[in-house]
Amino acid sequence: MKKMVKLVLSLLVVFSIAPSTAFAQSGKTIDREAGVVIGFDDTFAPFGFKNEAGDHVGFDLDLAAEILGRMEVDYSFQPIDWSMKETELNTGNIDMIWNGYSITPEREEVVLFSEPYIENRQIIIVPVDSDVKSKADLAGKVLATQEQSASLEAILADEEFVATLGSDPVTYATFVEVFSDLNNGRVDAIVVDETLASYFLEQNDSAADYRTLEDNFGEEEYGVGFRKSDDAFVEEFNATLAEIIEDGKFDEIKANWFTAIEAEQE
Repeated sequence: MKKMVKLVLSLLVVFSIAPSTAFAQSGKTIDREAGVVIGFDDTFAPFGFKNEAGDHVGFDLDLAAEILGRMEVDYSFQPIDWSMKETELNTGNIDMIWNGYSITPEREEVVLFSEPYIENRQIIIVPVDSDVKSKADLAGKVLATQEQSASLEAILADEEFVATLGSDPVTYATFVEVFSDLNNGRVDAIVVDETLASYFLEQNDSAADYRTLEDNFGEEEYGVGFRKSDDAFVEEFNATLAEIIEDGKFDEIKANWFTAIEAEQE
């Protein structure tokens, strides 16, 4: 099992570094006049998702409108396969990764991040009637999360824990599928972003059906991902983000999506 974990971690690094290295050498940069394409997972509420009317909405979409509007840069959002996000960025299909994108040491090797703007934790959720109370109780159990996610990276980084599981972590393309298999009893627990889980459970009026363990897989921050060759653009981007935080517009946008969640967590 430990050898398998090391192999998976090695492959994650290889697949993420290969395409980005080539593009960093090419010197490709954002063309302000042409506008930018933002890649996102359109199932990751409340940061970016499709509402009942079929429109793309979310905190990150509203924040992008404010930041890029002030920068006078045209933009569009492009739904992508989240497992291919770094490849999409470094091959030029998109210009940013912006959708609850966790800053991790592995990703910093291949992506240039903006300044962080949201804090998050990787939490463990089980059914309310589960006998699982801690990480230790997950020995021999089945755990699930999203593929190529910060959640998966956090799990695999704890090799001793993974070695106690009944199988390798089960992964799905979206967190919607992750929650679905927990509901169906196919897995015993899931690891998800706290921000997503809080919103998902609130919107589905299902918080009473689950428990969040005190144990977790650590705290992190979200940032916007760019190609390393876009450092000049990122410098202006960061200055605009700081301006929005300073003048209160950031908190105004955040309140539209997170007030109820934060009150519940307190």
